[in-house]
Amino acid sequence: MSEEIKAIVEEEQAGERLDVYLSHFLDSYSRSFLQKKIAEGCVKYNGRIVKAKQPVRPGDEILISIPEPEPARAIPENIPLEILYEDEDLLFVNKPKGMVVHPAPGHETGTLVNALVYYLGDDLSSIGGVLRPGIVHRIDMDTSGVLAVAKNDAAHRKVAEQLAVHSIKRKYRAIVHGRIEEDTGVINKPIGRSRTNRLKMAVVPDGKRAVTHFKVLQRFEAYTYIECSLETGRTHQIRVHMTSEGHPLLGDTAYGNRPNKFRLQGQTLHALSLGLVHPGTGEWLEVTSDIPDYMKHLLEIL
Repeated sequence: MSEEIKAIVEEEQAGERLDVYLSHFLDSYSRSFLQKKIAEGCVKYNGRIVKAKQPVRPGDEILISIPEPEPARAIPENIPLEILYEDEDLLFVNKPKGMVVHPAPGHETGTLVNALVYYLGDDLSSIGGVLRPGIVHRIDMDTSGVLAVAKNDAAHRKVAEQLAVHSIKRKYRAIVHGRIEEDTGVINKPIGRSRTNRLKMAVVPDGKRAVTHFKVLQRFEAYTYIECSLETGRTHQIRVHMTSEGHPLLGDTAYGNRPNKFRLQGQTLHALSLGLVHPGTGEWLEVTSDIPDYMKHLLEIL
């Protein structure tokens, strides 16, 4: 079995190599994996099999057939974890920028799950399956910050229930393009799959309710440092909402694709804190992680 994904090239991606274009929007797959799929004929460009170096043009159609991953247990790997909090039910880690949360085609190793399996063995909830043990929620590969892990099924269910009713409190820090003049704001726009490119999310009339609260922390000549609080938790919510307001995240090639003079790899976004009702004690627990060094250095430059 394989999943077929259709993409329509947009104006801002014009001229990119096919493999580069695909790697921007399928960030759970490595570029080498996608190059292999192109060579195997799993990618059709305007109905034709082409090479990875094929330049893409606006309006062209790309059809990708991605095989479903074989269900296999994640390989334990001795990868250092920055543990922020741990007890018998939960583990909070500070995920670094560039790390994928769980194994997927092209990223079978080096993920957070590989590190968790090494560290905890079987002391992880099984609800997510053998490739996602303990994983209750995710953050994007190039987003750093706080991520909660469930160590047993009971804890997993209780945290998942809180996610479903949006009672978990999450704060993020981001640097966006442009100067935001208002000190605070609320973006209430529904988010769903893009009509023109299903590899991306977008603000769409029939999308799911999505609400982002933001406040300005610091203004620069051409950028703004902000803190965002999520009232809902849609895929790529902050990235989509800020782009819809004309302030895409610095470094975001999928939604912003603006000149990146700082040579950043991916969006400048950090999950600062996560608060929830502890599944065992019933008490409020909030865990915070300081912004990463690259972000501090970037703020100093700005």
